[in-house]
Amino acid sequence: TSFSTPKKKKRDDGMREHVTGCARSEGYYKIDKKDKLKYLNNSRAFAEEPPADTQVRNPAVSGRRSEQRRLLSSFTGSCDSDLLKFNQLKFRKKKLKFCKSHIHDWGLFAMEPIAADEMVIEYVGQNIRQVIADMREKRYEDEGIGSSYMFRVDHDTIIDATKCGNFARFINHSCNPNCYAKVITVESQKKIVIYSKQHINVNEEITYDYKFPIEDVKIPCLCGSENCRGTLN
Repeated sequence: TSFSTPKKKKRDDGMREHVTGCARSEGYYKIDKKDKLKYLNNSRAFAEEPPADTQVRNPAVSGRRSEQRRLLSSFTGSCDSDLLKFNQLKFRKKKLKFCKSHIHDWGLFAMEPIAADEMVIEYVGQNIRQVIADMREKRYEDEGIGSSYMFRVDHDTIIDATKCGNFARFINHSCNPNCYAKVITVESQKKIVIYSKQHINVNEEITYDYKFPIEDVKIPCLCGSENCRGTLN
């Protein structure tokens, strides 16, 4: 028994008609460029043309969509905006880099434009108590670590990013900063997040006010801003 290759037949629209009823049963065959171009044009036109049933406004569907928008609006309005922003920050992290700063040693810089009132980065580290913070601060001095990166959350909790942190620890102080730090609560846990005060350009250094308590031994400030206080504390 011999098998003959089905003859190529074309339909009225120029496309090939499969004699066997199935394209897979006819094996591989080359499609003419003119036929391929015609097929692509027909497919594009079909995709751009909306279905007939969507051209007529359906009051029931429109009502359901309006109700969904109303529920979403009430949901976002009743939820903590900080929580929503924090969730967005986790999924869409800002593009940042650390490099040498004219203020002090290393600094954090924006690699993309950042609008005002946006979460820039979370200050990540180990949550410790004041007693542990005092012990670590003395140990860091003995180890020759010139800078410790500790951020007070409240009276009892301090975030230590000296040996376990992220890029946020490189943010320098400025008396005229473009960001500020804010304590927010996410799932009953307090977190420190850096917010933008104003629009931040690409390659602009991220800064915030450390707001150190006033002490007799002063730490000189090198931010260089017009309203520089001269000291960090």
